[in-house]
Amino acid sequence: MVAFDKLQHPHRRYNPLLDEWILVSPHRAGRPWQGQTETQTQSERKPYEPDCYLCAGNTRANGKQNPMYENCYVFENDFPALLNESVEPTKSTRFFKSVPERGVNRVVCFSPNHALTLAEMTVTDISEISKTWQQQYIELGNLPYINYVQIFENKGSVMGCSNPHPHGQIWAQQSIPSLIKRTQHQLKEYFVENRTNLLSDYLKEELKAGERVLFENNSFAIVIPYWATWPYETLLLSKKNHKSIAEFSEFDHLAFAEALKLLTVKYDNLFQTSFPYSAGIHQAPTDGETHEEWLFHMHFYPPLLRNAQVKKFMVGYEMLAEAQRDITPEQSAKILKSLSNQHYKDQKP
Repeated sequence: MVAFDKLQHPHRRYNPLLDEWILVSPHRAGRPWQGQTETQTQSERKPYEPDCYLCAGNTRANGKQNPMYENCYVFENDFPALLNESVEPTKSTRFFKSVPERGVNRVVCFSPNHALTLAEMTVTDISEISKTWQQQYIELGNLPYINYVQIFENKGSVMGCSNPHPHGQIWAQQSIPSLIKRTQHQLKEYFVENRTNLLSDYLKEELKAGERVLFENNSFAIVIPYWATWPYETLLLSKKNHKSIAEFSEFDHLAFAEALKLLTVKYDNLFQTSFPYSAGIHQAPTDGETHEEWLFHMHFYPPLLRNAQVKKFMVGYEMLAEAQRDITPEQSAKILKSLSNQHYKDQKP
């Protein structure tokens, strides 16, 4: 029998957050590609665009005018997926179940500068975004009917972002969403059994192993998770056992911003492009429970695979069986760690 080599042999890895497996096929990483490629626009953007509905002072699609904001600007989403109104329960049967869902959708403009992304902002400016997220999490979470606050960013047209102005969204809702509920079940089960935090214990093991760790400071660490699905997926974790962003100090906001800056710069440097991703914070629900099982963490799911034109598709086997990846998390970590911490646009030729 041949000795197992994780860099050569197909194997499955377990994701304890979702109680699911992923198939890893490292021997396929070199296969030729003749499929779809993505168009990446590299044109320089201006700090202000008169037709952008998120730029300061401009009029949005619904006729409302943005103020001349200078830092972060938050407003109610003009086209929300959730509505802040109480609706009578629906009638359901065994196979046709539905329940009304109440919530609030907000947009967070990160900067009035249309040309920036997180990778090109200063650590101080990013820390202001973190403080805004904290304020929004507390404000929305204190609404009596809000039980979960989802903070996220879709960056790049390939991720469905319709406006390149630096911004993210917040969806706060009555129910705890399905993926959060699955994660909470796993975290709670581990906590009840071990009286310790699953993600804190996992982070200790990752820091001990070292091979998938991209960055750490006193408050946070960034790893390529052992069970990562996307080629350059990363997981940012609190080292201070914070259950939510509500517990961040001034120092934590700056440390968080430092981590976000470094990661997004490395992403851009990978293929020397404004790297697309979907990213979001997972943290304790706001349902009034103590949630000792939770640990603040943030997922980054970038789709690019081989270069700025080729992305990973979740089709076929992934849609019908389970997630699959070719390049291993260890290989991804090695590649990202080797990249400069200075943005490629700022590097001298």
